[in-house]
Amino acid sequence: MKTMKLRVFGIVQGVGFRPFVYRLARRYIINGWVLNDLDGVFIHAEGETKLLDEFVTELHMDPPQAAKITEVELREVPLQDCTRFEIRESKADESDEGTLVSADLATCDDCLQELFDPGDRRYRYPFINCTNCG
Repeated sequence: MKTMKLRVFGIVQGVGFRPFVYRLARRYIINGWVLNDLDGVFIHAEGETKLLDEFVTELHMDPPQAAKITEVELREVPLQDCTRFEIRESKADESDEGTLVSADLATCDDCLQELFDPGDRRYRYPFINCTNCG
């Protein structure tokens, strides 16, 4: 069993990064949590060493389309015996730096399909968006 603290910097807020981390953690049987803070995203991850290493590798290799990871800090920390993985409420702190802001993105194909489908509840909804297109 291994426990890691990960700090992820870059364009990682407002782009579906925490739900991505949650799904990835569930796939690799990782317990812990993920939250936003002023610097980026903080992840506490506990799991079998091999699975945790694969989790970290995929985190780097396949982030959400609109995300841009500029740096990841990894540190081994003491086990806290978490029983599940969860998305926690964002944390404000006194950091001198802030997270990067994601660019405005064009409406994605999935949202456009919903926008122009008379049977969809978002038909002609002017503020349509998702975590992929903002």
